[in-house]
Amino acid sequence: METKRSPIYVYPAIFTPEPEGGYYIHFPDIDNCFTCGDTIEDGMMMAADALALMIYTNYEETDSPAPESTPILNLKLEANEFATYVSCNTTECRKKFGTKAVKKTLTIPEWLNDAAVKERINFSQVLQDALKEKLNVH
Repeated sequence: METKRSPIYVYPAIFTPEPEGGYYIHFPDIDNCFTCGDTIEDGMMMAADALALMIYTNYEETDSPAPESTPILNLKLEANEFATYVSCNTTECRKKFGTKAVKKTLTIPEWLNDAAVKERINFSQVLQDALKEKLNVH
């Protein structure tokens, strides 16, 4: 029986004030996971989004275990920095970037089906392309 992975993760983030304003934010436990925010509130939202995307693409998609979260008291901070825990839920990333296929049944006129089959049209690809264009997502 396969164990389902929880979509909830919590990691410490280090906020570093930028000279021109705002914050640079990075996660010491997750390689190349960093972002920025104009305010602390903005930074928290951006950090949660960045963390979710990095966890999803680097660990869930590759079926690799995510690294352990370092206790916040073990982090070494500069005088102007502060650390806080950031939580994320990878469910939305799974939905947006996942490649799981969903079977759909549709009805088209027979003459259109015959013409498309004759031209070796990939129905699934045409439907995907048309939906992306209609929804303005790429």
